[in-house]
Amino acid sequence: MKAVKIGILGLGTVGGGVVNVLNRNAVEISRRTGREIIVTRASARDLNRERICDTQDINLTTDCYDIINDSEIDIILELIGGVTLAKDLVLQAIDNGKHIVTANKALIALHGNEIFAKASEKGVMVLFESAVAGGIPIIKAIREGLSGNQIQWLAGIINGTGNFILTEMRDHGRDFADVLAQAQALGYAEADPTFDVEGIDAGHKLAILASLAFGIPLQFEKIFTEGITKITRADVEYAEQLGYRIKHLGIARKTEQGIELRVHPTLIPERRLIANVDGVMNAVLVQGDAVGPTLYYGAGAGAEPTASAVVADVVDVVRMLNSEHPNTVPYLAFQTDQITDIPVLSSDQINTAYYLRLNAEDKLGVLAEVTKILADHKINIEALIQKEPLEGEITLPVIMLTQTTLEQEMNAAIAKIEALSTITGSVCRIRLETLG
Repeated sequence: MKAVKIGILGLGTVGGGVVNVLNRNAVEISRRTGREIIVTRASARDLNRERICDTQDINLTTDCYDIINDSEIDIILELIGGVTLAKDLVLQAIDNGKHIVTANKALIALHGNEIFAKASEKGVMVLFESAVAGGIPIIKAIREGLSGNQIQWLAGIINGTGNFILTEMRDHGRDFADVLAQAQALGYAEADPTFDVEGIDAGHKLAILASLAFGIPLQFEKIFTEGITKITRADVEYAEQLGYRIKHLGIARKTEQGIELRVHPTLIPERRLIANVDGVMNAVLVQGDAVGPTLYYGAGAGAEPTASAVVADVVDVVRMLNSEHPNTVPYLAFQTDQITDIPVLSSDQINTAYYLRLNAEDKLGVLAEVTKILADHKINIEALIQKEPLEGEITLPVIMLTQTTLEQEMNAAIAKIEALSTITGSVCRIRLETLG
């Protein structure tokens, strides 16, 4: 059969990894698809830059449009990142009848609804396995492997940078700023780490996972995001003493009232497998009504782990091209006319438990005032640690774990606690999930 020709937009780390995997595993991939797959063209900003792949047989250009307008190209791999240019290129490529494989989570999270509508109109595939959790085949698992289930909730460590920082803080007793600097030096974090440490990157990925899990439109703008910049070494240590670990989780849960979509630091019982996912690794825990909990673990970034997912999508497209009567899996797992706009709950409608840390004056009755405020808002205390004040200090740290409560009640209680003259500074609040 005729070879399938690939055009790559962006021959950086991931693009180079894709070329290497396709070349190294060419025979194996051909056995699976029945056709040869050839990268014939690729775009790059600097044509003279040293690359991790052999480009001898690839026609390089700085003009992405030259590639998407090439009538010989069957599949476009969008690996340039960003949103504006990538969106324009993808929509034009779809108009030209090209199938799309992308690793761009922001593009899918922010513009996927429009892109899939255009792709459906033109009868082409848009695949994006590598956009979430790198080499972990979590999208295929939810979209295909778990399609017989009602997904009840999912929770994921889906940003390796944040997980590396929290792991180092726990294992070596280091402060956030110190570990962030190391992450930047190692190339795990960008010079501007905002997307990673404030939960924006994880939010993009969660929007995609939630849409696949629940059959709802992509709606990143409705996700509650909270970063890890305020997590202290003391919080990490107190969590350990209480039998928990702090992870930066993306959580999507279907309730009778609507869908919870949130990214925030979370205490998890240390016995949970996902609590033991360390360093730059990713993991996603999915709860289905039939299968129960399933955990997906692996490398969330890197040239070849990400390339693994990109090439898997290419294989799927080629298999479809081979079929006389293709029956493709819907872009977002559910049939297009069955995507339902279930309401997404606001953050104050979330039900969860909490870790609270506050600095209280070392006086009789202070703790009673705090516990009364919590009781007034129907918040029960599960555990409490009261530390001795350091020499010369007039305040002492008080750490509490609460039972599950409505976030709006916790917001009101914290406001009243912070207003007490005997409480210094802000109350540190970290949500707690048992993931049972």
